Amino acid sequence: MKKTQFTKLLSVLLCIVLIAAMALLAGCNDNTTTSNPVSSGITETPKTEKSFTFVVVDTTGKETSFEISTDKSIVGDALLDEGLIAGEDGQYGLYVKTVNGITLDFDTDGKYWAFYVNDQYATAGVDTTEIVDGETYSFKAE
Repeated sequence: MKKTQFTKLLSVLLCIVLIAAMALLAGCNDNTTTSNPVSSGITETPKTEKSFTFVVVDTTGKETSFEISTDKSIVGDALLDEGLIAGEDGQYGLYVKTVNGITLDFDTDGKYWAFYVNDQYATAGVDTTEIVDGETYSFKAE
């Protein structure tokens, strides 16, 4: 009878040792690091950089081209951020009066800045047009 109890106890101890060894081995394959921002409570928003070409055609027909890289999602926000456009907020959105340092005002000189996407007259304003990587956006004096 003593031998049976000893065998049962030995079996239980052996099972406990095997379970502990398996848990240790499983823990060794864990690829997490202590500097993981999620586990430390810090959340980072990944920035997706977009690139596009911006072309300015002034009143003499001279073209000036810029390569823009930004984490903004709207063309107008990126161009305002770069200091390439300025204007006034109106009932239809941003009324761009200055592009690349050249100011045009339809009320005073009969000319204005027209916004184009890939050489097509834009169907939306610069302040609502989403950036598409690789597209060309233009302002032309008209």
